[in-house]
Formats: sequence, structure tokens, C-alpha cells
Amino acid sequence: MAATNTSTQPVTATTTAAAATSAGGVDSSAASADELTAKAVHKRYEGLVMVRTKAIKGKGAWYWAHLEPILLHNTDTGMPKAVKLRCALCDAVFSASNPSRTASEHLKRGTCPNFNSVAKPISSVSPSAAMASPSSAPHHHNHRKRSSSGGAAGGGGGGSASSYHVSPLAVVDPSRYCGELTYSPSVTATTVVTAIAGSLLPQQQHLMLSGGKDDLGALAMLEDSVKKLKSPKTSPGPALSKTQIDSALDYLADWVYESCGSVSFTSLEHPKFRAFLNQVGLPSISRREFTGSRLDARFEEAKAESEARIRDAMFFQVASDGWRPKNYGVFGEDNLVNLTVNLPNGTSLYRKAVFISGSVPSKYAEEVLWETVTGICGNVVQQCVGIVADRFKAKALRSLENQNHWMVNLSCQFQGFNSLIKDLGKELPLFKTVTESCLKLANFVNNKSQVRNSFHKFQMQEYGYTGLIRVPMPEYESMNFAPVYTMLEDILNSARALHLVLLDEAFKIATMEDPIAREVSEMIGEVGFWNEVEAVHSLVKLIKDMAQEIEAERPLVGQCLPLWDELRAKVKEWCSKFHIGEGPVEKIIERRFKKNYHPAWAAAYILDPLYLIRDTSGKYLPPFKYLTTEQEKDVDKLITRLVSREEAHIALMELMKWRTEGLDPVYARAVQMKERDPVTGKMRTANPQSSRLVWETYLTEFKSLGRVAVRLIFLHATSCGFKCNWSLMRWVSAHGHSRVGMEKAQKLIFIAAHSKLERRDFSSDEDKDAELLALANGEDDVLNEVLVDTSSV
Repeated sequence: MAATNTSTQPVTATTTAAAATSAGGVDSSAASADELTAKAVHKRYEGLVMVRTKAIKGKGAWYWAHLEPILLHNTDTGMPKAVKLRCALCDAVFSASNPSRTASEHLKRGTCPNFNSVAKPISSVSPSAAMASPSSAPHHHNHRKRSSSGGAAGGGGGGSASSYHVSPLAVVDPSRYCGELTYSPSVTATTVVTAIAGSLLPQQQHLMLSGGKDDLGALAMLEDSVKKLKSPKTSPGPALSKTQIDSALDYLADWVYESCGSVSFTSLEHPKFRAFLNQVGLPSISRREFTGSRLDARFEEAKAESEARIRDAMFFQVASDGWRPKNYGVFGEDNLVNLTVNLPNGTSLYRKAVFISGSVPSKYAEEVLWETVTGICGNVVQQCVGIVADRFKAKALRSLENQNHWMVNLSCQFQGFNSLIKDLGKELPLFKTVTESCLKLANFVNNKSQVRNSFHKFQMQEYGYTGLIRVPMPEYESMNFAPVYTMLEDILNSARALHLVLLDEAFKIATMEDPIAREVSEMIGEVGFWNEVEAVHSLVKLIKDMAQEIEAERPLVGQCLPLWDELRAKVKEWCSKFHIGEGPVEKIIERRFKKNYHPAWAAAYILDPLYLIRDTSGKYLPPFKYLTTEQEKDVDKLITRLVSREEAHIALMELMKWRTEGLDPVYARAVQMKERDPVTGKMRTANPQSSRLVWETYLTEFKSLGRVAVRLIFLHATSCGFKCNWSLMRWVSAHGHSRVGMEKAQKLIFIAAHSKLERRDFSSDEDKDAELLALANGEDDVLNEVLVDTSSV
């Protein structure tokens, strides 16, 4: 290519100095300034040459292969006066101040007529070819800056959208860039329009589009449409058979339904999702398709499978969870009651959802529960062994049990432990004292600007973050102790910062003027205050941890007595550790125990071979010695109630035989055999169904007692089951008065719950995401610590 200027050859420092010396008659100060300028220009030139050399070797930006640094000289003195960039493809010259911008404006956006050596129609370039070399990457792939033309292309859907910007059309008004670019003598300003082979547009001079550069995408779309009309071809992509497409869409539908609101139907029509479907060879789908016949068919399939399993079982238990509001107004007053069916083999099946608003009367709950029972087994209601629910033990559950002598209706143990925390908050003086003190401390720190600023300063210094102490809303304090517990956690976690606040001058000034400040100051500095806060926090955490374990493990009714015994033992240790009298705490625990207690707890504990105890003679006998006198009487009363009047005396005789003879040691050890869970590391029963199967297959001589045992020991002691996602609950709240909307919601919930219960997945997606994010942060922290340690070696 011809050079644009004879003075574009590299110039050494020697020639520069010689040229400066030969310029006679020039003022010395001016000559000195020119020399400094020349040195600076030459240094800039050498730096660009070095960068370009590295880039050509693969250690720099792609555009240096097409841009060359050149020196421009003063025609009078011969000294370097400026550095420019020359395009090696078209000899155009540009300012060297911003090479990256020059590359974007001149190369990537189509100003250079020779950037693509062979011009191609825009629609003929495949996305894979566009990504082959970095120099030809379309500008719309920069996801941080979206052009309107990119949006238009994306909105068009399909696979051709990505080709609209691959081969840019060089349409530019040279006058706009007269201050930035200079064309070489061999290239005139009238040849800047690229000829596009097969295009609608012939070569033109100074072509201007009324919409500016953003018209390029629309022009490309027009050209692409003409191409398709002239020579229609199917867009390249993986060819899938109809069977493969149908199977893929079925899996997609299952994922959407089983997400139960986490994935919205509208997102199925998102342009990026449609582009993904096109990329893998699937057709675009409509959200209406997923809320119509496909949803109905999937629901009928899940429902038929559930009902078949129920028919195969001899009896079942109904579980209802959601009568007790959990969110306290987060989603208005709407709540969802989940009704599930527990089978003897440990399987849980979803039955239906009931949407309620606010608090409901116990009579309504009783009717809903009985309708659920009759809806499952019709007139053969004896198949329903009982009900477990999170509310209405005193009225609805007891009423149904009194009317149907074969039923065992239990209250949920998870709710029982949570209610115990509320009992302690209301009745234990220590809880009231600590709550009042912490509220005073938290409100003072949050509301007093000088103190708050000081607190935040020390928070950032000690923990690397700032935040207010979370204070419970007054109306929720009596309903739920959880917000108070959160406040205690914040105060304990900020203990170091609060102690440093006492030493701050701003706090000292506030202390002098405000009596509450002096009281708070004394509180923070007192060891007894912190001991009491830690004691309350520790006890609540102890009970919360046990409740969470109950929710995860879903214990059976025979485990209720051991659970409460374990709680009493842990509370006794807590009292000893914090020097607190056992009397008041034990009194509150016993009152809650009696409210939750059911005679079935004692009967199942006695009849379940899992709890047999080996005596000195080697026999495995039921643990009667751990029952109180009243509980022993409860066992007799319950067994006689669950059998017919004619069988009552036979059942009691068999109970005496069971008490004295127990179970064969080999079978007893087989039932009680344990193995370590590979996930949690805990020891678990190796064969959970063994307790029931022993009664059905080996202990056949206990005819009456055996029928009671198999119907009793499989009962669940908690109603916890499927958790609905918040997104669906918000949707239900918004469309609660639409019959069609509620029918679709029922079907969605049923499909999602059926799938989750089949996988024995009792957690919510929100909980899993929170756990994942917490784990990811933890991993980052560990990695940072490792990096710090290694860097310090």
C-alpha cells in the first residue's frame, strides 16, 4: 500500500537532535520547548510500537494487527510533532489518543471498507462464523451496552436474529468525523460505502439513513426477508425428531410445574429463552400451551398415580398443615392449608390445598378434614386411622376422635416445640426482663443519630459491615418470639462494637445529657446483662434446633415421649450452666407437654419393637418402666378403644403376654439395627418399616394387639410436608377470587407437591437458595484465607 506521508518512517533520537541543531535562527527557549515536545511524542510512539509488537505475538488486543503507529514531522524543523494510527487495510489515519475506540468506530462498526476482505450479505453469515475471530465479533455481543438495533433483532425471535449484526454495513457521513480521521490520498471519501454482494442496495456515495447507525439492524432484517423469499431455506440447527421434541417439551413442562411458581409462565416467552430453544432445535412455545391441556394432562396423570397408591394400602393417616398462620401478614391474610396422606410404608401423597383467609373456626376445619377422609375412602371410613394437624387439637381433632372410636388424632410436634418458645416468652420472668432491656438498647442505638453513627463506625471496623439492630414490630411480640430472637442475635453479634461505642466521645457526650443513655451505658458494661441475654438466646436456640430436626426427620408417634425426655435433659443442663432455677422452666415445659400429649404416644412407645429394652435374662421387653402410672393406664384405655368391645379383653391379655415375653432377640436386634447416614453422618434405623412388618409376619399370635400395633406405630407425629413457594402464594393472593385461576393453582400445587413428596424433599426452594448462597460465601472466605496465608509465606 502507498504511504500517506513521506515522513512516516521511524525516526531515531539522533536524527531528531540533528534536525533540532540544523534549525538556525530559532530562539533557544523555543527550541528547548520543541525538543521536549519531540521527546514526549517520540516516547509515545515507541510505547505504541512496543504494545503493537506484543499484541502481534498474541499478548495484546486483536486490533493491533490492523493499526500501525506512525510519526508525523514538522515540515519546518523536521522534528516529530504528533503520533497517529494508520489502518493497514485502507490507509486511513486516526488520532492515537484512544486506540480501542478507534478500533470500535473504524473496524467493528463497519467504517473500514476492507475490514472483511470479501464482503458478504449480512444474512449469510452464521453465528459460529461471527465468533470465529475476535476482530469480526459483532458489537451487540457486548452485553453491558445494548443498542436498540440489537433489541429489535432479539425481539424478532428465531435463530436468524444473531446474524443481523454479523457483517456490518459501512454507512457513514465522513463530515461527522473530519476532526478525527484523515483518509489517505489513495482512498477518497466517496468510496466509504461497502458493496454488499446480492444486496438490495447498489454501491452509493455518502449514503445516509434517516435513523442513523441504528438503522443498520432494520436494513439487515429487510435484506434477510428478501433473501428468504428469493431462496427459502430452513435455518441451520440440530434436527430433532418429533419424538425427541415431544420428550424435551414434556421434561420442560415438568420442570415448570414442579417449580410451583418459581418459574413464571411468562418467562417461557422471553426472547432469550426462545433463542435458547431455537439454538437446541426446539420450537417456540406459548405460555397458554403450558396452562391449558398440557397442565390438565399432567395433573390427571399425577392424580391417578396417587389414588392408585392409596387404593393399594390397607389404611392411611391424613395430615393437615397450614391452619396456623406462619408469616404473620407477609402475604396479607391468605394462607394455604396442605392436606396430605401418609401410608403405612412411609410414603406421603398430596391430596389437595385449601385456601383460607385469616383465622377460621374449628367447626370449619373439622368439616374440611372429614370431607377429605370421606373423599378418599368413601363410606369405608375405618381405613383412616387418624389425623395429625398443626391446630385444633382441643376441638376439631378431639370431636372427630370422639365420634369415630378407631381414630387417633394427634397435634403436630413441630408446632408444639414452637409453641413452647412462645410460652417461655410470655411466662418466664427472665425472658420478659431480657426482652425489655434489649428493646431499650436497640431503640436507643437505632434512633440516636450520634450513637448510631458511632455504632456503625465500630461495626465496620470489627465486622466489615454496618446495619441497624433488628427490632420486632410491637404487634408481633406476643404472637411470635422469632423477631425477639433475631434482635438478641444482632445484639450478641454486635457485642464488641457496642463495648467500643462506650469509649467513643460522641457517646460520652450523649451520656452526660440523656438519662436513658446512662442506663444503656450501664447495661452494656454489666456482665450480668450479657449472661442473661446469652442464656435466653441459648435456650431458644436449643428448642429451635430440636424443632428443625423434627421438621426434617418427621418422627413417628412412638418417638414423642423420648423427644420430650431429651428436651427435659437438655433444659436441665442449661439451668445448671447459667445458674437458673429449674422450677419455673420445668413448670412451663410440663404444661406444654400436657397440652400436646396423647395416649397414643405411650401406646406406640410400648408396642414399637424399636424401643424394646434387653433385660438381664436376655429378653427384649417393652419399656413399661419408663412410663408413669397414668401413662400405663392410658395404654390400656387406648388399646381397648381401638378394638371392638368383644375383643377388648383379648387385646389386654395379649398385651400382658407382650409385656412379659417381648420379642425374639434376633428379630429385636434386626429391627433395631442402625447404619450411618452418608449425607448427615447420623446413625439411623437401617430398616424403618421393620417395626410394622414384624407384627404382620412374625408376631401373628397377637391377633387383636397386632391389628392395633400395625395401625398405630406408623402414624406421623408432625404434619410438616410440602412447602409452597412464596411466588405462588403471591399469585394466589392476587387471583384468589378467580375460579379458573384457583383451579389452575390447585393443579400446579398438586403436581409440584406430588413430585416433591415422591423425592422425599420437604424443603422449599427459597431455603435451598439461601443455603447455597451462604455456602458459596463461606467457600469464598476460605479461599481468601488460603490466598492470604500463601501470600504471606
